[in-house]
Amino acid sequence: MTTDPIRLSADLIRCPSVTPEEGGALVLLEGLLTEAGFTCTRVDRNGTPNLYARWGAKGAAKSFGFNGHTDVVPVGDAAAWTHDPFGAEVVDGVMWGRGATDMKTAVAAFAAAAVDFVTETPPDGAVILAITGDEEGPGRDGTRALLDWMKAEGEAMSVCLVGEPTCPNEMGEMMKIGRRGSLSFYIEAEGVQGHAAYPHRAKNPLHALVDLLGRMTAEPLDHGTDHFQPSSLQITTIDCGNPANNVIPAKARATVNIRFNDAHTGEGLIAWAEAMASEIAAETGIRIALNPDISGESFVTPPGPFVDLVAKSVEAETGRAPELSTSGGTSDARFVKDHCPVVEFGLVGATMHQVDERVPLDQIEALTRVYARILKDYFA
Repeated sequence: MTTDPIRLSADLIRCPSVTPEEGGALVLLEGLLTEAGFTCTRVDRNGTPNLYARWGAKGAAKSFGFNGHTDVVPVGDAAAWTHDPFGAEVVDGVMWGRGATDMKTAVAAFAAAAVDFVTETPPDGAVILAITGDEEGPGRDGTRALLDWMKAEGEAMSVCLVGEPTCPNEMGEMMKIGRRGSLSFYIEAEGVQGHAAYPHRAKNPLHALVDLLGRMTAEPLDHGTDHFQPSSLQITTIDCGNPANNVIPAKARATVNIRFNDAHTGEGLIAWAEAMASEIAAETGIRIALNPDISGESFVTPPGPFVDLVAKSVEAETGRAPELSTSGGTSDARFVKDHCPVVEFGLVGATMHQVDERVPLDQIEALTRVYARILKDYFA
């Protein structure tokens, strides 16, 4: 490895790029990539930092893309960390710091692999790095902004690999070929406040809300599909802000989150919930507002040449044939899938977002080798 991914990882971790701060991470990468012959463009939007870097011809028939993020979640209680969360200290072959698994090391790995590849064996095509500073934040002006800019400028990736941590316990055991969709309902039920001893003079919104939640959870949404586990509906909060035991409240609120597979769409689930809410409102006279928010639709990149290429490269470098999974939460792959085929492969994510986030150095080296092999075989 001519470009040292471990040193680059450490340099990136030392950049305090807690969302939405750039922290110097993209500046560092832009310098490295420009020196290697990449054409770099900052695609900042609404104060969110983003970097687009391309080596090779614009519009090349074979354009391999990497996507990742340099922003990190807050460290929490810094005093609870064993080592400085922005120190990138290495102890007994392990690097400590915020972003060590999610995902500055993966960005360092694919940047190092890309730089070495285009320098040592220039391909007939293009290598693209689309890096955002907004993945851990609202997700409105990060990868979305990059893709909007690419469309406007005629830039395109043929395929894309997102470097999110995908392995539960061992390096190479899992890659993601899709993700479940995510839909939240912020439900508000409004009735008439009154004395608990005189319910006929009030309309209790909690009864209507509990009825709605009961109907929503009464039956499974599905039993899974070919590439997905069953969809999951979880009630995450119920509240009416009422400290009194003898008062029927005027309003009650609840939040529901659904992680749904490809048996559903966000709009279809909204229509399903609205039909139940309307029925209960008609029965009770309680006004019910659902206020839905779709943060991503489900998607899958079916097994085929691209999935096979990544899986074979992972197995060749780690000795493990990765499980093709769609588990977990959402990622920026949910935006990339509208642009080109996308899969995800990265490190073991056991400590991501935790105090004492850390990664063994040999995992960084292994990931860099995987990415390098993918590039080599893609352009072979």
